[in-house]
Amino acid sequence: MTKSEQIKQNLERVLWGEPWYGQSVYAIIDQVSFEAAYEKPPGSAHNIAGIVLHMLAWTEEVLDRLNGMAASVPSSGDWPDPGKPDEQKWQNYVNDLKLVNVNLLGAIQNFPEEKWDELINDTRETETTTTYEHLIVGFIEHQIYHAGQIALLTRITL
Repeated sequence: MTKSEQIKQNLERVLWGEPWYGQSVYAIIDQVSFEAAYEKPPGSAHNIAGIVLHMLAWTEEVLDRLNGMAASVPSSGDWPDPGKPDEQKWQNYVNDLKLVNVNLLGAIQNFPEEKWDELINDTRETETTTTYEHLIVGFIEHQIYHAGQIALLTRITL
């Protein structure tokens, strides 16, 4: 199995498969009502809709980096504002997250094997030691972390 296939399978397992730690990202998000998505419990820094937008923004940024663009903050911002509660907007956010992940999985599948150990294009002030493989592994960890936050916030808002 190639590194691209291994990485792709790992991300698929985390997104909609059966990861060893519990529910997949989509299983967790699909349980969230739009009312719960916009509720911000006392002491919480973000609501679920904001976390999903953050996950979406960083998925887009990682896809850009895989496509050779310079590392940056996501074009929509690190923590985009989810706005006022709206059921259709919530569904759009979830659908957009799923769609961009389809694109990311395609990019991973087609990524040249010899490039996984190369450094990403990072022209920011600090010297990078991040390879493309490390980028995707970190991205997967990021998505798991935020899925856990969503799971906890869902329990609080019930």
